[in-house]
This record gives sequence, structure tokens and C-alpha cells, in this order.
Amino acid sequence: MTSLKRTPLYPLYAETGEPRCIDFGGWELPVQFYGIQKEHEAVRERAGLFDVSHMGEFLLSGPGVCDFISSLTTGDIAALEDGQAVYTFMCYENGGVVDDLIVYRLGADSYMLVVNAGNLDKDAEWIKSHLPEGLEFRDVSSDTALIALQGPAAAQILRKVSDTEGLEELQPFRFIAQASVGDVPALISRTGYTGEDGYELYVSAAGAAEIWRSLLAAGEEFGLLPCGLGARDTLRFEAKLPLYGQELSADITPLEAGLGYFVKLGKGDFVGREALAAQKEAGVPRKLVGLEMIDRGIARSHYPVFAGERRIGEVTTGTQSPTLKRNLALALIDAEFAPLGTQVEVEIRGKKLKAEVVKAPFYKNTPAHKALIAGEQAQSDKGVKTP
Repeated sequence: MTSLKRTPLYPLYAETGEPRCIDFGGWELPVQFYGIQKEHEAVRERAGLFDVSHMGEFLLSGPGVCDFISSLTTGDIAALEDGQAVYTFMCYENGGVVDDLIVYRLGADSYMLVVNAGNLDKDAEWIKSHLPEGLEFRDVSSDTALIALQGPAAAQILRKVSDTEGLEELQPFRFIAQASVGDVPALISRTGYTGEDGYELYVSAAGAAEIWRSLLAAGEEFGLLPCGLGARDTLRFEAKLPLYGQELSADITPLEAGLGYFVKLGKGDFVGREALAAQKEAGVPRKLVGLEMIDRGIARSHYPVFAGERRIGEVTTGTQSPTLKRNLALALIDAEFAPLGTQVEVEIRGKKLKAEVVKAPFYKNTPAHKALIAGEQAQSDKGVKTP
């Protein structure tokens, strides 16, 4: 039997709460420390701390590396400045998604790509299979720990443990590469996966424990809690932030997922551009929409969605929203049924229960998240069919 992988912070889990760990893509990770509801509320109202060191980090460097990354991704990589990052996709020729990732520009010929843990090996092979001579690819995932500090109090907490100037003024998707927490060097970015303000700290595996403990101590007066995968999922769900394998996959394009804003068709050629351009021109056949249950029940991932006797799609993620206390879901359905107010049915344990198409994201709070949604809407007005 293959043993589960553990992050550098695994030995520290037992120091707080009552951590319950699960197998998450071959990693032994905490699903909760104090309970999903309590941790979710902490992030929305105060702050939460996440160990996301299972994520993958690749370093790409060399002359022409910007053009190479641009040829593999949907984003406008050439527009990045040093200290700036962008959320983007690698796509197959058919427009399906290899992975969604964040690209960090470290310098003119140096970038860091942060990819999903479950796709790490696949992504590495995909990139290396296209890599031209003269460019260097390094997988530094095992040497890197990633800690996410999220919530309204995140900036105040970070200020207590770091003397790095400019952290509070850092704009969304900007980062300081030569930052530090105490004596531990860190790359600190204004990014996250919760729909709240916050930071992500990339540090050496050896320095992760010191930073984790210092942040927990600094955050105690603010009500900071360590948080697990459960709250991470409910937080990103409310904010309509996609999870690969659910809202995105090799069979779901970014346009179908309502993320056309991040597909820059005018930047030049990239893998999948032709298919995505054709889909934009024709209109997406499916759309990712929000659903609210009318009948009593909770829609879960992969539950089928019907219009009468016709199966029109399936739920990608669903739960009772901890913030809104409503039974909500995201579902990928045939585009003709996507208008707000359309009534559909979700099959739950053999019964078809009524639901209604509602506006998503269900929660949006931070300026960065509001700007992202505004960008999606502007793109939709220009012709990309998004929910």
C-alpha cells in the first residue's frame, strides 16, 4: 500500500484544535481543525490560516521564456511586469483545460508557475513536451511550502510578523519576491482562494514551521484559526472560484465555465486558441450557472440536472452555504436553460427536486473579487457567453 504524502507542516497539525485528516489526491491533509462552519466564519469575519503546501511550483527561465509560456496559456503573459501574477489556463487543442494556474513574473526571463497538486505530474509532462531548447524547467514543489493567510484581518496579522515594506499596499495579484517573515525569506503575494482579502506565502520547506507558528501567535488576538480543506472548499464555492475536476476539466472549456475574461484571444496564438475562438463565435453549448434548491435537499457534485425528462447537465459543486444558509449549487447545463429564473430539477437519491437558476457568485466582498466579476461581465457584454 502506498503511503500518503505529507507537507512540511503536517507535524504541527496536532498543536491546534482536533485535526481530522483525509486522503486528498494522495496527500494526508486536514479537512478541519475546529469544524468547517467555524473555520468558514473565521475567514469571512476575521482570518484563517491554510496549509496548501501540496500545490505544485515550477520555475521556468531562459531567453524567450515569456513567449513560450504565452504559447501554452490563455493569458496575456507579455503584459506582466516584474512582481505581477496572472490567473490563466493551459488548454488542449480542443479547448479543454489541462489545468488552471497562476503565473508569477519573477524577472524578464524568469517565471514561477503554481499548479494544482493533482495535476502536477501531468502538467510537468505537458510543459516539458513543448519545451524548446535553451529554456530551463525546474520542479521545486518538494522544496517549497505554501501558506495562505486569508480574511479581513490578514493584513494586520501579517504586519505583526513581517518588517517587509509595502505589504499592506500590495495590490491584488502583485507580489514581493524578496520578503521575509521574521528571519525566514518568503515570496508574498496578494492572492487567495476564498473570496476574501489575503496573502499567500511561498517559503522553503525548512522555514514553514516557524512561519506557521508565528502567524498563529500573531493572529490569536484577531481570532485567527487554522483551516482545513472543508472550509477552503465552501469558501471558494460561495465565491464561484473553480475547482479543477469539477468546474474545469479536459472536457470543460474556460468559456463554458464562465471564465472567458481570462482567455485573451487577441494576444496571438496559443494551444487551444482555434477551438476557443470557434466556441466563442458559435456560442458556448453549456454554461456554468448558480442553482438554488426550491424543494428541500442538497445538490452534490455529479448529481444530474433535468428539464422535464431531458437531462441537461450536472451539478459540479453543491452544499448548504455556510454564509447564506441556503442550499446552493454550481451546475454545468445546456445553455438554453441558463437564463436567471429558469426552473429545473436535480435528481437527489432517486427523486427529482425543484431548483432555480440564480445569480452566481453567491458571495462577493473584496475589491479584487468584485473587479474580477466586473471583468467577466464586461467580457460577456462583448460576446463571450458567460453566466
